[in-house]
Amino acid sequence: VQLQASGGGLVQAGGSLRLSCAASGRTVSNNNMGWFRQAPGKEREFVAAISWSSIIYYAEFVKGRFTISRDNAKNTVYLQMNSLKPEDTAVYYCAADVVWRRSVVSVQPISYDWWGKGTLVTVSS
Repeated sequence: VQLQASGGGLVQAGGSLRLSCAASGRTVSNNNMGWFRQAPGKEREFVAAISWSSIIYYAEFVKGRFTISRDNAKNTVYLQMNSLKPEDTAVYYCAADVVWRRSVVSVQPISYDWWGKGTLVTVSS
């Protein structure tokens, strides 16, 4: 499967962006999906995940600001980001867990097998 993340860009603090992650090659409707981010000089960190059954998890620092969703008909996962802060500046990656209908949703990057190339989000102050 190939994952293509898009929707990044430059936005002022307090603004919004909507990231998309389009999967191709096979359906991901039975796979857990995640969004991660990596800022310069920092490790990749978990942002949000949505299970194949649409159970959702968020990192504490995005709760109330970001919303993850999926559209299985479009084979796409979204990340709506509101009230953006300069510290949200990073390359955002989408990822898929290869295991069919895994019951546990992981927040660890190592648990995800397929990765998109990332999309850069820059939030100016």
